[in-house]
Amino acid sequence: MLKQLLSRLPRKSSKSDSIDTPRSSGHALASHGGLQRTASANVVSIRSNALKRTSSAVFPSSAVVGIEPLLSFKDVPSSERMNLFISKLSLCCVVFDFSDPSKNTSEKDLKRIILMELVDFVASGSQRFTEPAILTMCKMCVNNLFRVFPPNYQSNSSGGENDDDEPMFDPAWSHLQVVYDLLLKFVTSSSLEAKIAKKYINHAFILNLLDLFESEDPRERECLKTILHRIYGKFMVHRPFIRKSIGNIFYRFVSETERHNGIAELLEMFGSVISGFALPLKEEHKIFLWRALIPLHKPKSLGVYFQQLSYCVSQFIDKEPKLASNVIRGLLKYWPITNSQKEVMFLSELEEILDEINMGEFQKVMVPLFWRIGHCINSSHFQVAERALLFWNNDKIINLIEYNRHVILPVIYPALEKNAQSHWNQSVLNLTLNVRKMFSEMDDMLFLACHSHLKEEQAKLSLVAEKRREMWERLEEVASLRPITETTAVLVI
Repeated sequence: MLKQLLSRLPRKSSKSDSIDTPRSSGHALASHGGLQRTASANVVSIRSNALKRTSSAVFPSSAVVGIEPLLSFKDVPSSERMNLFISKLSLCCVVFDFSDPSKNTSEKDLKRIILMELVDFVASGSQRFTEPAILTMCKMCVNNLFRVFPPNYQSNSSGGENDDDEPMFDPAWSHLQVVYDLLLKFVTSSSLEAKIAKKYINHAFILNLLDLFESEDPRERECLKTILHRIYGKFMVHRPFIRKSIGNIFYRFVSETERHNGIAELLEMFGSVISGFALPLKEEHKIFLWRALIPLHKPKSLGVYFQQLSYCVSQFIDKEPKLASNVIRGLLKYWPITNSQKEVMFLSELEEILDEINMGEFQKVMVPLFWRIGHCINSSHFQVAERALLFWNNDKIINLIEYNRHVILPVIYPALEKNAQSHWNQSVLNLTLNVRKMFSEMDDMLFLACHSHLKEEQAKLSLVAEKRREMWERLEEVASLRPITETTAVLVI
């Protein structure tokens, strides 16, 4: 039986094939961006005490690159260590099925041990990586990491309802974690020359990394975030492409699917990228703010990534304060009128922006802004009304309001008066009375003028309502005196 299995394994061992992706029995290789990937490999089970003697039987012989891959790095001369590195990487290109924990246990343990050795070797930075080593490293990552996820019908980004659901963990994480650790140390290693590596860590490789952000395993997304950030930092030639690709993910999420597991991690990574933008900001970066970040406030699942999104927006405003008024206009455009939880988030972000805004930008948007805040103050949801009224606890906002009180108080006063007269929540009522008192102490003459103007408006509205009521009464009286004929239309209630 063993001989039959061995006879099916490829027997190529020439040096010309030393960096080819290994083929496993019964599994085809799929080309992807110049690299190849394998499906799960069926290998021969062996005893752990005989692993070294039978490595060529367990793994395809094409994976062994002219040097025994189970040797330790310290057991070979330094001139052969890069060949041993390639040999071990080729051995790790074989992928196992982790859905069955009892299957190929000894081979999985061996592979994990080899991966740990590779991590230590890369971390040591003892030798500069050759081009064949870089290619084999990328092939190993393609085989082990890049995969298609099944359709996700219960994504925690589908609308915020499943935020408390338990995350799904990949059964292969014990190996995936080591592969990610190896890739991270490889990318950040000073022994890796970006000029050579950019041929293999290319656009196709980066797109596949971005696709992995769809993983439901939060541990995997966290690793991907760190690795993508390091690639962005090391490969300057890929930076525009990475930004464009992330933008495309955001566009598709907002406009088409509203389903993606990695929006928070991508935003967190992008937040650190924004902090490195040179001044003045390029038009490309401003367009990203208008077309990608601001529309991300629209999806129902905003709560999943709100903190990271708010940080990105604040980073843009810190870089260029003139963007503040346009950001506020964007928030007002996407204001969640029927979603109280999102309204509280929007109000929190608005307060952060107003805490940093300058007077000129504030004056551009203060009328529509406080018109919206007035509606929030009158909200029947007490958390929305309370959060809006807490703006008056911020000294910076109070200074802005006081300087522009002749414009703001006439806009906000009707909402305050309505709350003081009829709001059901005692906490909101107390806050409203405090704000009214603050305005009165700020400018008593203006306060009284607004009060008088409101009374006049209310009297006009009452007069219009009374005229309308009288008109309907007259119509009803005329209708009651007119006899009903066969041709008269009668409304039956």
